[in-house]
Amino acid sequence: MYDYDDYVMISEIQHFTFCRRQWALIHLEDQWQENLRTVEGKILHEKTHETQSEVRDGVVITRGMQVFSHELGINGVCDTVEFRPDPHGVTLHGRIGTYKPVPVEYKRGKPKEHNADIFQLCAQAMCLEEMLVCEINEGFLFYGETRRRQHVILDESLRDEVSAKFMEIHEYRRRGYTPKVKPTKSCGACSLKDICLPTLMKRSSAKAYLNEKLAEQGDDQCESY
Repeated sequence: MYDYDDYVMISEIQHFTFCRRQWALIHLEDQWQENLRTVEGKILHEKTHETQSEVRDGVVITRGMQVFSHELGINGVCDTVEFRPDPHGVTLHGRIGTYKPVPVEYKRGKPKEHNADIFQLCAQAMCLEEMLVCEINEGFLFYGETRRRQHVILDESLRDEVSAKFMEIHEYRRRGYTPKVKPTKSCGACSLKDICLPTLMKRSSAKAYLNEKLAEQGDDQCESY
């Protein structure tokens, strides 16, 4: 259990999985910079949350639902939770019958090589399970570029990874630690590349740079004699 003041946002696991340094720059150092991807993502989420609740074919669709987990020390917002009629589901205030909650997370692009989106979806499900005292074994990721849903099975190994990631995030926060740059092919797509400056890591150390410049000056002086 965590104190409420120590809770972290569910979305932090997305940044943390993509790049620990990016996560630290955003969430520890309050650095942020928009690019086309972040703006398009923000617009997609705003459209998703325009209508808070509706019913389609017996499925209760709730958008922008606030969720939390005392066990993980996290809170945040689910883009969409679909409550589907199910005899083994949970009751909903003001509605007849029982329902199975299924989280749906919206993303602007397409499925990624890493599991950042899947981790975020699983974290939402774990919050819903704790809040509603139920089991959720599946969820969906909807990608704006492909206009398709990706079905995600929320198994125990995935839950263990999510729990471990959030424990690591809490520890980084406690230490106030910003990792050093580790340039990857993903750096070019990062909105913080002009703040992080990953290309500087490809250059030699300051000592080597100074020695190089001193050597150049020495060579110039020799040529002048």
